[in-house]
Amino acid sequence: MRNFLIVIEKANGNYSAYSPDLPGCVATGATREEARKNMLEAMEAHVRFLQDEHLPVPEPNASSEYVPIAV
Repeated sequence: MRNFLIVIEKANGNYSAYSPDLPGCVATGATREEARKNMLEAMEAHVRFLQDEHLPVPEPNASSEYVPIAV
């Protein structure tokens, strides 16, 4: 089991998601939860494809952090 970071962003009328550690793997959804669910499915399919093609599955290295900015 590996834990990959996903980024979920509010877009124009929906949500989009991606994983910095899995380039090209993206998903969308009408809600944040739907985007998360769709992204999980996309990531599982992406990793299965890599394994089926005997390609390396990247190690998760991305992280995120909030930093304070005076405004």
